[in-house]
Amino acid sequence: MKNKKQGNFLPKAGFIAFTFLFFNLAEAQQQLIELSGSIKNTGTRKGLDSVKVQIENTQDTALTDQLGNFKLRTRVTIPFRVVIQKDGFTGQTVEILSPSNKITIGLNPQNTIIDDVVISASRVPEKILRSPIAIEKIDIKTIRESPAASFYETLENVKGLQLLTSSLTLKIPNSRGFNSPNNFRFMQLVDGVDVQSATLGVPLGNAIGPTELDIQSMEVTPGAASALYGMNAINGLASLQTKDPFTSEGISLYFRGGVNHVDNVNHKISSLGESAIRFAKVINKNFAVKVNASYFSGTDWISNNLTDQNSGSLVTANPNFSLANNPAEDLWNKYGDERNNRVAVKVDYNGKPTTFNVSRTGYLEKDLVSPDVKNIKFDAGLYYRFGDQWRTSYVYRYGLLDGTFQRGNKIRLQNATVQNHKIELTGKELTFRAYVSIENTGDSYNLKPLADNLDLTNLSNTNWRNIFQTALQNNLNAGANLNDAFILARQQADKNRAVPGTAAFEQLKNTIIGINNWDSANGGVAGAPATGGAKLEQKSRFYQGELTYDFSRFVKVFSLLAGVDYRLYSITPDGNNFVDFDRPVNERNIPLANGTFGKDVIYQKYGAFAQITKLFFNDKLKINAALRIDRNPEFEAKLNPRISVVYSPVKEHNFRASFQNGYRFPSLFEALSFVNNGNVRRVGGLSKVNDGLGYLENSYTLASIDKFTSAVNADVDAGKTQAQAAQDNKQLLTVANLQKLQPEKINSFEVGYKSTFFNNKLVLDWDFYYNIYEGFLGQVEVAVPKNSQVGSNSAVLAMLDRSKQDRYRVYTNSNSTYKSYGTSLGIRYNITGNYNINTNVSYN
Repeated sequence: MKNKKQGNFLPKAGFIAFTFLFFNLAEAQQQLIELSGSIKNTGTRKGLDSVKVQIENTQDTALTDQLGNFKLRTRVTIPFRVVIQKDGFTGQTVEILSPSNKITIGLNPQNTIIDDVVISASRVPEKILRSPIAIEKIDIKTIRESPAASFYETLENVKGLQLLTSSLTLKIPNSRGFNSPNNFRFMQLVDGVDVQSATLGVPLGNAIGPTELDIQSMEVTPGAASALYGMNAINGLASLQTKDPFTSEGISLYFRGGVNHVDNVNHKISSLGESAIRFAKVINKNFAVKVNASYFSGTDWISNNLTDQNSGSLVTANPNFSLANNPAEDLWNKYGDERNNRVAVKVDYNGKPTTFNVSRTGYLEKDLVSPDVKNIKFDAGLYYRFGDQWRTSYVYRYGLLDGTFQRGNKIRLQNATVQNHKIELTGKELTFRAYVSIENTGDSYNLKPLADNLDLTNLSNTNWRNIFQTALQNNLNAGANLNDAFILARQQADKNRAVPGTAAFEQLKNTIIGINNWDSANGGVAGAPATGGAKLEQKSRFYQGELTYDFSRFVKVFSLLAGVDYRLYSITPDGNNFVDFDRPVNERNIPLANGTFGKDVIYQKYGAFAQITKLFFNDKLKINAALRIDRNPEFEAKLNPRISVVYSPVKEHNFRASFQNGYRFPSLFEALSFVNNGNVRRVGGLSKVNDGLGYLENSYTLASIDKFTSAVNADVDAGKTQAQAAQDNKQLLTVANLQKLQPEKINSFEVGYKSTFFNNKLVLDWDFYYNIYEGFLGQVEVAVPKNSQVGSNSAVLAMLDRSKQDRYRVYTNSNSTYKSYGTSLGIRYNITGNYNINTNVSYN
């Protein structure tokens, strides 16, 4: 047997070796051609550096040096065509007929967008003037000329786009009427990779994106893009492209610094700075490497708006009494004083029984959060070219971030990390990409449970209310006016609570931050408060695979692009934010014997799309139709069609119209969260989350409970018993009847006009949109009566006693239809030479 195996092996080995030698000899016998020349600016007559010179339909590329000279070696057989390109200049294509030709080419400065090419709008290269939907491109020249503090903040100047600043390190894009610090509906790609933080559901600004040294361009679609990109792109898309190491070689670095808090209000004047380095090297003709690293640090803004959200005019406050200090106040940027920590105190005032709503004291954000922030980024890539058109690469990205992220509550991100591993294969017609994103929230924590547990460590809400109520009555009996009586009563009830600025406060705060369970003690932590912690411990991975292919050369009649993709989220249950729903409800927050909280939570989706483009009437009319289907096992399959028309009677004038129907699957947090967030459990809307809890079918809305409670208290003060008052006012209670969670739906209509005037010196870009949203996802707070059904007498009475009800804040679909519309206009005028004026205006 042994000899037989050797006999089979040797001929195979010889054949392989012969084949290898044959192809290498064949390649060696091909003639090596060296092409050289120079590229100049026609305006200045000087050589142009960093011009890309590429043999058409191959990977053979060279860049000009500082004098505009280049040398390019190739084995392509003559004749062939050379494509010459540089941002800010009109490209040219030159045919090479002889190897001895030394070419000299002049490039004309490009003062308009007339020759700009974009990819994101249709996932294929096309002139920006003939894009079927609104799209903006920010090239490297624009980035260099921008006065923004960072290239990412240049997005603020894009027509139809806004950046919401949640933190010095967190800038969140919004468009077309949205202004959310956690915009689930906007997608951000870096070289085709979705850079979102999975469990938070949004990209963390540019925390894991490229540095200014490596950015090549940004393309922004401010409207719906779900027909081609699916998932969460119904509000817009930003696609960031980095530099190619084959054409942008070398080492570069920068450092920049500045100061903020120059008014010395809330914080002394502070410094901030960023440094970055980029290294790219072409090892040989077909292999290149690229490495980037950056570090940013600074002092964040201090949140100091203390507007009262529960003003005296509301039934949840004390509308019959005008007090200088509202005892039921709920201040912005203060935590622990919210409605779930509000108690009712009953005293004898002016000779009759009176009920007051009173909030716990809580803590200011500035006492819970350090303003010091940082962002560390690193990426490295290996790139290999083979054949005339194929390229493969492996890229790793890492980002570490501090900052303040806002969801329902503010979350302090501390040493939160996101990593990407990507492999990619691209050819002339095919693109395959697969990547994994790894998220770890590090030492992050939630400000709401931190403040709650700081107060609850001193006294429970019941004990605190009893002390407050007794002190208030004593103060009134002693002759104090109502306002002073409240102030003195609060001082008495807060006598032993942790005071900001003391060592005891810092020690207790850090202990609570280190505990993951927000509503129960952790016996493994020394000195742990019985009320729980505030840590945000979320670890997840999501895996993405996608394939697109351009079938146009097979179809001939029209251009056809098609693709498929698959995404799988895998979340490690932590017993607090995400849990294993296969476990019994009362065990989900308890670790197993192996220390875990159960099996990973899985959430997935897969989809496919096809796009047809056809030109008519000598290419003056372009019709583009796309259809996408997405399937998430939790929901029915959804179709996303888009049809658009572009009419260009002449090259300078382009009219467009489009319609798109899109869907957005709920994010991980909207679908699967299970967080007891300060006496209120914040839950996802899927049916399996509701199992055993009953908030979908057996609950009252909190808004109706507030009205009911206020009416009952007034009747009790007037002399009725609580039971009588409850029965008399039970009609004020509204049964929630929450529906099963469904994807959001959008119908989007858009028209636009792009044109150039005065020999391309003036560019106009106008668009108008009209969106109709159905099943809009939001939160509603409800109360489930313990051990009773809504409508029963016991359920009605339970709404007056927090100990007899469970509160839930549920992600659910709105029954209303929302409409938004708006328009924007961009104007660019070339005054002379390299001087341009740009302006835009938007109305939403």
